[in-house]
Amino acid sequence: MTLLLTALLQFFILIPFVGFIFSLFIPDKMENAVSRTVLFTVGLHLIISWVFLIIWLLYNHPTLEKSEIILFKTKEYQFLVSFYFDKISAVYLFVGSALTFLVTQYCRWYLHRESGYKRFFNIILFFYIGYNIIIFSGNFETLFVGWEILGFSSFLLIGFYRDRYLPIKNALKVFTVFRIADMSLLIVMWMNHYLWRKNINFSELTDKQFISEHLQNHPLLGVLISLMILLAAAVKSGQLPFSSWVPRAMEGPTPSSAIFYGSLSVHLGAFLLLRTFPFWEHLTSIVITVICLGLLTSIVATGIARVQSSVKTQIAYSSIAQIGLIFIEIALGFHGLALIHFAGNAFLRTYQLLVSPSVVSYMIREQFYNFIPRHYIDRNSVLKKVEYSIYLLCLKEFNLDSFVYRFFWNPLKWCGRKLNFFSGKEVFIFFIVTYLIGLICLFNEELIPKEVYKYLPEFFAFIGLVMLLKSFAERKNALLSWVLVIVMHLYRPLAISLNGDISTNEIILYLSGVIISGVLGYACLNELKSHEHKITLDQFQGHSYEHPRLAFIFLLACLGLMSFPMTPTFIGVELIFTHIHEDQASLVFLAALSYVISGLSLIRMYARIFLGPHIKTYHAHPNRSS
Repeated sequence: MTLLLTALLQFFILIPFVGFIFSLFIPDKMENAVSRTVLFTVGLHLIISWVFLIIWLLYNHPTLEKSEIILFKTKEYQFLVSFYFDKISAVYLFVGSALTFLVTQYCRWYLHRESGYKRFFNIILFFYIGYNIIIFSGNFETLFVGWEILGFSSFLLIGFYRDRYLPIKNALKVFTVFRIADMSLLIVMWMNHYLWRKNINFSELTDKQFISEHLQNHPLLGVLISLMILLAAAVKSGQLPFSSWVPRAMEGPTPSSAIFYGSLSVHLGAFLLLRTFPFWEHLTSIVITVICLGLLTSIVATGIARVQSSVKTQIAYSSIAQIGLIFIEIALGFHGLALIHFAGNAFLRTYQLLVSPSVVSYMIREQFYNFIPRHYIDRNSVLKKVEYSIYLLCLKEFNLDSFVYRFFWNPLKWCGRKLNFFSGKEVFIFFIVTYLIGLICLFNEELIPKEVYKYLPEFFAFIGLVMLLKSFAERKNALLSWVLVIVMHLYRPLAISLNGDISTNEIILYLSGVIISGVLGYACLNELKSHEHKITLDQFQGHSYEHPRLAFIFLLACLGLMSFPMTPTFIGVELIFTHIHEDQASLVFLAALSYVISGLSLIRMYARIFLGPHIKTYHAHPNRSS
């Protein structure tokens, strides 16, 4: 029976995937067909999940593991798709299947006659694929695939009302914050590769002797891995200082806010900590850090929630405060309590968000009949001054949004703007000269001093990053911004080739995805330019209003170029990281930062060109404050 249960694990990802593919071919106007297809998919998933859980419990809930799918393999590396199931996965499966079915049923009428009806249900299934990949993942590589799918589908859900300014702006903000977690997970995978000398499975982390033997030789590396895991978890679960993304995510439709940012997605940071707990439980400094982070987040988020005028924002910060307590429970080892807390918080926040429109209507009527004037207060007392100061801080949400931008992204934008003296011709000449120099160094290694040669990988990786910063800050020329991302991808294999023995097949695999996606995206921009005559990136232009098919094709090109999971570029990036040596932390940082900024630059291009209020004034569009 254990073998049968193990064989069924992959079907929990296959079911929503098949439903997603099938729903893509249903015409937009057939609302009933779309909703019934999605409802049947999540309903079937719910029934199979609960039957599976009952059988699993009856057979003494064994731990299940399946590691047979090898996506790509070289002499030193193999991309192994691994599935793992235990009590943590069981709770997340139960809660996720129940809430997804409930909200899908709710959305059938809530979104009736919305222009993006089919698009919403497609994204729901896409999101559910990523969620299931994460909770069934057996290693970091598999988890990262679901992590990326979840981040991108979140961008699409928050920006569902794509003809409005604020949903698109907030979708970009949330995606920007999520990229920090992506970067930290990439660094975790690279450090794990050199700590264990292989692809580590989560089941192996339960072997305390195995872990202690490796950490004794690399104690600092263990702390760094744990800190990167905590950073990814804090970002995903909206812990300080990244809490501001959760209320921004509420800009999407209420059902998506309920199921994803109130219940499922926001708890995946806690899932990551639970899954990796055996690795960092004996690192006292990490345990104390998790407890302090959870406690501080709970206190601050509770204060912010109590002064918010928007009911959805109140619920968002209340959920964050509870997740802070879940972090504390995980760090103290109370995993059973943490899982119960997760399930209770998820069901409660889903209910609260689904009834929030009714609550608003009720409160508007109620406030006129129950007004009680406040009595005189001595405002000069010390306690009142402290109270007012805390109130103002909570009202401004402790300036968390501006904090993230000031210390994470504004420096990158500042660097990019300093490169504005680069014109199109100058960039092209600079690329030709530096790339030729790199090729000469690659094929004439014996002529270059070893002291100089060992720094060449970092040098060319840095040049690629400079090109990306220029693309990220570009506001006038969309075609130049697109070409600069392609140029960065050309520098990356050059830098790694200078670093070691990367094979020609690996470079071809990587560049095949870059060239196909790059040419496709460039063709889309040229086609759009022939219709609109001018494409800039200084504002949202909303060209998907008149060119929906072109917008979809360009989005696919962006996904290919940003190394989205299961594309050739994604596999190539994974291979490239395996060729970075243990003593090249700076090169890892440059490669991970390039991965993050390339995604930001591409999604920003897509959003500014194709989303938002349509730039043509003869089309009706909502105001920026809508």
